[in-house]
Amino acid sequence: MESTLRLQPLRDDEYDGWYNYVRDEFAKSLIELADTPVDAARARAEQVMADVLPEGLATPGHSVSVVERDGERIGMLWLAEREMDGRQVLYIYDVEIEETYRGQGLGRAAMLLAEDEARSRGLSRIELNVFGGNAVARKLYLSLGYVERAISMGKDLG
Repeated sequence: MESTLRLQPLRDDEYDGWYNYVRDEFAKSLIELADTPVDAARARAEQVMADVLPEGLATPGHSVSVVERDGERIGMLWLAEREMDGRQVLYIYDVEIEETYRGQGLGRAAMLLAEDEARSRGLSRIELNVFGGNAVARKLYLSLGYVERAISMGKDLG
């Protein structure tokens, strides 16, 4: 029997915990994958989250969903409609499968749910950002037909 993935809207009472988790994980990624100093990473993560979700779950165009498999919570998907390069796109701010469920093709399935969501909104393009050091995610996105458009690099001379 094949499992069924579906999206369930994040509940208001789950928002604060989710928000804090995503903010902290973004800061961690900035530190570990973007070579950002700790204080700057924390400040940037806080500012970006506040700017992007000024009205929390009621922020227009945004949807934060729990990814469920057969009724069990296995991950999260945060999407938003944005204008980029003069066109409306569905932007994937965050897709995450809980660690115990990784390696089972569920990240791919969640990305395909995002594609379905884009189509249901009448959007024909998806955009996302991934840190260069996140090889697993980059490999997944490339296998799904995403194209890398820029890679930012740096080097400490200390």
